Amino acid sequence: MDYYDNEDNENLEIGLLLEAISVKYGYDFKSYAKASIKRRIRHRMSIAGIKKITEVIERVIYDRGFFIELLGDFSISTTEMFRDPDFFQAMRKDVFPSLQRLPYIKVWVAGCSTGEEVYSIGIMLKEEGLYDKAMIYATDYSDKSLSAAKDGVFSIKSVKKYAANYSDAGGIQSFSNYFTAKANSAVIDPSLRHNMVFSIHNLASDGVFGEMNIILCRNVLIYFNRGLQNKVFGLFTESLEYGGYLCLGSKETIRLSNFSDNYDEVLKDEKIYRRNMRPVSYSQKINDNTAVTPEFVTKGGELIREVKSKIEELDCLIRGESGKDSV
Repeated sequence: MDYYDNEDNENLEIGLLLEAISVKYGYDFKSYAKASIKRRIRHRMSIAGIKKITEVIERVIYDRGFFIELLGDFSISTTEMFRDPDFFQAMRKDVFPSLQRLPYIKVWVAGCSTGEEVYSIGIMLKEEGLYDKAMIYATDYSDKSLSAAKDGVFSIKSVKKYAANYSDAGGIQSFSNYFTAKANSAVIDPSLRHNMVFSIHNLASDGVFGEMNIILCRNVLIYFNRGLQNKVFGLFTESLEYGGYLCLGSKETIRLSNFSDNYDEVLKDEKIYRRNMRPVSYSQKINDNTAVTPEFVTKGGELIREVKSKIEELDCLIRGESGKDSV
């Protein structure tokens, strides 16, 4: 019988592995889609010649280099510049005009991977005359991906593909103007990095990245389970200015989350939403599991008891005053 004929055993060991990663290194992958995590663990096992997940757990605990390699496997790096050209055309036509009147523009590219989407947005802002008053925050949990994004170095072969996407997205210049050839690579023009900040941020565990006018998180949430998706939508909602835009991938939607009512649909097919003026409700925050901690419950109970005590004291005073008047 194969070692993993019993799927329950495999799932148990994967759970132990993810717990070990969380405790040892502080990265929480327990709410990522199980099928995706399982594929990536098996990929690393195949490369390393490991047959059992228990061996992966041991290697993760005692071999940081191995953990870094596994962390790279978990990072979603399937990306390209101007991926889904229709989306970028829609940004140029339906989103950027409303930003012209703003004194400054803050853009958050969440889960930026190796930077292709970051530079795509930078190019479009430049072509629309918005780049000089914009600041683009590019975040990812992977040091390796962020390092590649900062470098802005791409293969000549990939740049040819990106050029076609750029043209389909309505690009108005020669795409080569944004690169300098270097051996078999193309290096992004340094001027595009002037207004960019690259930073570590884990959507699964880190906090609000506030006062944004645009948040792009495309083709990342499909790897999260429903609970984590809802948590991240709450994070985005609190990070967006009223009237700000949330941009998702083609297979993602906010409509199944607790925060659907906080957004108006700008373009259905391109998955572009706009934050409306409705406040985030108390019940929405309670439904975020991260908000309901033992401390939260304890403090809530203390507050209720304190308010109840004050009401009783006030009631006694009122009855006492009423009694005096009747004498």
